[in-house]
Amino acid sequence: MSVSLHQQIRVGAYVAKQTLLGRKKYPLVLFLEPLFRCNLACPGCGKIDYPAPILNKRLSVKECLDAVDECGAPVVALPGGEPLIHKEIGEVVEGIVARKKFVSLCTNALLLEKKLHLFKPSPFLFFSVHLDGLEEEHDHAVNQKGVFKIAVQAIKKAQDAGFQVNVNATIFDNMSADQVADYLDFATDLGVGISISPGYAYERAPDKQHFLSREKTKNLFRDVFRRAKKTGKKWNLSHSTLFLDFLAGNQEYECTPWGSPTRNVFGWQKPCYLLGEGYVSSFSELMETTEWEKYGTGKYEKCSNCMAHCGYEPTAAMDAVKNPLKLFKLSNLFKIRTEGQMAPEIELSNARPAEEHHERIVAEQMDRIAEEKAAKKAAKNRETIPA
Repeated sequence: MSVSLHQQIRVGAYVAKQTLLGRKKYPLVLFLEPLFRCNLACPGCGKIDYPAPILNKRLSVKECLDAVDECGAPVVALPGGEPLIHKEIGEVVEGIVARKKFVSLCTNALLLEKKLHLFKPSPFLFFSVHLDGLEEEHDHAVNQKGVFKIAVQAIKKAQDAGFQVNVNATIFDNMSADQVADYLDFATDLGVGISISPGYAYERAPDKQHFLSREKTKNLFRDVFRRAKKTGKKWNLSHSTLFLDFLAGNQEYECTPWGSPTRNVFGWQKPCYLLGEGYVSSFSELMETTEWEKYGTGKYEKCSNCMAHCGYEPTAAMDAVKNPLKLFKLSNLFKIRTEGQMAPEIELSNARPAEEHHERIVAEQMDRIAEEKAAKKAAKNRETIPA
């Protein structure tokens, strides 16, 4: 795998420590969203489906760094929205790196060349560029021509400047195994690490027709890995082999939602990065008050087809620490089984029905924004009234 040995050792030591301390629920990756606004409108994403006052909100540098300290996860992902829109993103990243946390700055790369000067190369920092396939597939996924070429050029510029670069691919059902394999060949030849995950069916996404079911995901990844074995190509995949084995249908995992907690402009998000069904003001409150047992595949309808890395990579990481021999037996991609019976699937018939929370949350946040605006206006008026 292409994750640096430095990161593997630090994260592995962190997981081992939590295990020795007997902690059953602990974070691995903090998803820190400093804003929701984006300069693209991808049909497979529902992150920007908010009124302008919400899209204009930003986490301050202090709020970002306080979240990092409060959570304590060894890895911090900075998604969005598009984090490079944030005017203080350089300070945010600098503060996280100073804490010796691994930072994955997720970007569509449209602004990357322009903003490179805000950052310094570091073993704790890498850019994670969204690249959802080769040119035709990616430009279709983001609904804008030319984005693929801009992203690839920005990747090369960042590499030339000494930065580590990863690409992050979300796979939908309109990509064949050959297209996925060709993409992995291209990205590996580009010299980047590769994160790959089946798309999650965001309830607010404009396009709901092309998300993969769990069965389709397993069959697709078996086909993809079969091609790797046939060609002998070694891809720079930034995942544990246990997670890849799960994608191929060989591991009977449940998700670990608390492994990737989310802090955004609303607060700490319940229950995970992909589902926003409530918000609290602190990380401890998130961990203590979320009814974790109500979420996950087989428990909640919205989770039925999810096999995303943010929920299942933490499961795989914890499994690796508990069962190192299992990981040793899957030391590389070529050892992943692509034939034969798959692990039993989770029964979906008892999952509780999906609940609608979006409109309530938007209304609550708009009320809060109005209250904050009124309070600022009143404070300003008091300053201008003579004593």
